[in-house]
Amino acid sequence: MCAAFSTGTPTPDNPDHIPVLLTEVIQALAPKAEGVYLDGTFGAGGYTTAILESAPCVVWCIDRDPETLQRGEALAERFPARVNLVQGRFGDMADLLASRGITGVDGVALDLGVSSMQIDDRSRGFSFLRDGPLDMRMEKSGRSAADVVNTLSEKELSDIIFTYGEERHARRVARAIVEARRDRPFSRTLRLADVIRAEVRRAQDGIDPATRTFQALRIYVNDELGELERGLHGAEKMLRPGGILAVVSFHSLEDRIVKTFLKARSGSAIRPSRHTPASLGAPTAAATFKPLSRRPIGPSETEIAHNPRARSARLRIAERTSAPSLTTVQGGLA
Repeated sequence: MCAAFSTGTPTPDNPDHIPVLLTEVIQALAPKAEGVYLDGTFGAGGYTTAILESAPCVVWCIDRDPETLQRGEALAERFPARVNLVQGRFGDMADLLASRGITGVDGVALDLGVSSMQIDDRSRGFSFLRDGPLDMRMEKSGRSAADVVNTLSEKELSDIIFTYGEERHARRVARAIVEARRDRPFSRTLRLADVIRAEVRRAQDGIDPATRTFQALRIYVNDELGELERGLHGAEKMLRPGGILAVVSFHSLEDRIVKTFLKARSGSAIRPSRHTPASLGAPTAAATFKPLSRRPIGPSETEIAHNPRARSARLRIAERTSAPSLTTVQGGLA
């Protein structure tokens, strides 16, 4: 039984961060004494803190952002010997934990996408509302968003913006980007946002015209969908029978991957789609997961009023069965 804890409140190490669907995630995980849990997207530590407060258990915390883990040191001091901070990608969870002697866990929590801390830090370049370097790299290494918009062809940019941003004006935006970079390369977020806004009219729902293109670039730069696929396979491998997988997504691309994976892994046949990776869509002979809700769980009106960023959040939960893992990751796919 979980101990009582407050919900919709800022985390101890970051008073501005409010964990999304916190109550629902912790109720699903139902932390137990001496259990071992994995917070694969540590962020500000909201889920980890709630897990630790719910039961005398251990949490392994993975995050690819080195700044995030530095902030996690305070939480490790608050819960001695119960918090383990690991820099890396949650898609590599099996290898990261195996190298530390951990071969099984009782629960995995994944809060997908960019964190509010990263968005609010203009120096990271994730926001189209604050001027900053056009970066978007969660790990602060590799190719940046500026590299992408300044070097890829118009068709490549159009494909990225359409596929990952679901922007129906992708061709128009890509053309404008290529024309603008002839004058001078992009280096700042607001210049890119202004170029996009000049091409795309603000929607009736009030969403900023730059939203979908910035989302697409961020997903592409950080390989977020590939990371999600690898993470789902990793969770299948790491979870013990009866263990719980809880995944919070924020847009349809993420939720579709989670839904497809769980349907396949629960033995449900899925109509083939050219957009569905073979590793996610193939039905399995023995179900490795049992979905615990027919539909994704969304935030309450109260939570949305308290934290508008929760509006698009969707939680899917599933229980690991005793069937052998079907995951053998090769090149990111099983």
